[in-house]
Amino acid sequence: MYMKTIDDFDFENKKALIRVDFNVPLDSDFHVTDTNRIEAAKPTIIKVLEDGGSAILMSHLGRPKGQRNPDLSLRHICGAVSDIIGVQVKFVADCIGETAEKAVADLQSGEVLLLENLRFYAEEEQGDREFAGQLAKLGDIYVNDAFGTAHRAHASTTIVADFFPGNKCFGYLLAKEIQAIEKVMRTGEKPVLAILGGAKVSSKITIIENILDKVDDLIIGGGMTYTFVKAKGGKIGDSICEDDKMELAVAILKQAEAKGVNVHLPVDVLAANDFDNDADTQVVAVDQIPDGWQGLDAGPKTLEIFKEIILKSNTILWNGPVGVFEMENFAKGTIAVGNFIDEATQKGAFSLVGGGDSVAAVKQFGFEKKVSYVSTGGGAMLESLEGKSLPGIAAIIGE
Repeated sequence: MYMKTIDDFDFENKKALIRVDFNVPLDSDFHVTDTNRIEAAKPTIIKVLEDGGSAILMSHLGRPKGQRNPDLSLRHICGAVSDIIGVQVKFVADCIGETAEKAVADLQSGEVLLLENLRFYAEEEQGDREFAGQLAKLGDIYVNDAFGTAHRAHASTTIVADFFPGNKCFGYLLAKEIQAIEKVMRTGEKPVLAILGGAKVSSKITIIENILDKVDDLIIGGGMTYTFVKAKGGKIGDSICEDDKMELAVAILKQAEAKGVNVHLPVDVLAANDFDNDADTQVVAVDQIPDGWQGLDAGPKTLEIFKEIILKSNTILWNGPVGVFEMENFAKGTIAVGNFIDEATQKGAFSLVGGGDSVAAVKQFGFEKKVSYVSTGGGAMLESLEGKSLPGIAAIIGE
């Protein structure tokens, strides 16, 4: 797949209209508490400036629902963006209309302008064409670098691209996201392994069905485990289970077998007599959990099996923890899986981590720099794995 990226353009004396994802967390004093998304956009912005162009940044923050909520103004993050980019970022208190257009007209090469929150206008989320046209007036070249919103057909992520025939491209971050998913789903070196965890089968059905044609091995962990185990006739005690998904679990196992995919379920678990970090625990066979007990983490034999599978894989997708990692006593399995993936990556495997909880676990336990790539977009990442076309990506590739 050919992708037009920011490297295909020279931005000298050009104004780059860049859709970034600066939907960052703020504390009660409006200080940014996690700057990862801003740091991730920096290389794209710097490329434009070093070419001799200027950068107009547009983003949303929170869910103002078309109302001007001063608590959700992007003014609050301007200082943090300036510090990270290394350039004093200008701010304009609107994103369309005369005020924004004048601020853009006054912008010199080498300067950066941050527009006000796009979602102060309901037209942004509605994908309104007229609103997108007003945004388009602000730049010569449209750059989408916001993977976190690529699955939304919003004005600034999708519709605006129509106004830039031949002058639209992906920023470095979004290009890397697309390449990482391509590597797992299409071009990855075999054996390809997917590790799917989390609580519910229902939230992963479409991912499982879509990746069965792409993977050699599938590890199922976390709360999903018990729906599969019960469906196979095992005793799961008080463990989480979606009874209405048991038939589906059996069907998935049959489908995997027909496609030659090895499915690996835990063989033992760390069970507790309460959903509490300080509960009594015991290691039991995954299909022999006593009544009154629930499985909350992968057991030692399971982790030995997982280690062997992970270390023989050349391409690894990790989506979802294998235990209740938020509680220290049930985080060991997720940490162990992180360590195995780290070891495999050091040996040359490509590892992609994506999806809310697994990304949170990777950050919490310091694996960010130990895997090949950590996705910045939860919903967009999941929809990509489900095989869906993302509007924000299609809008640029589709010419």
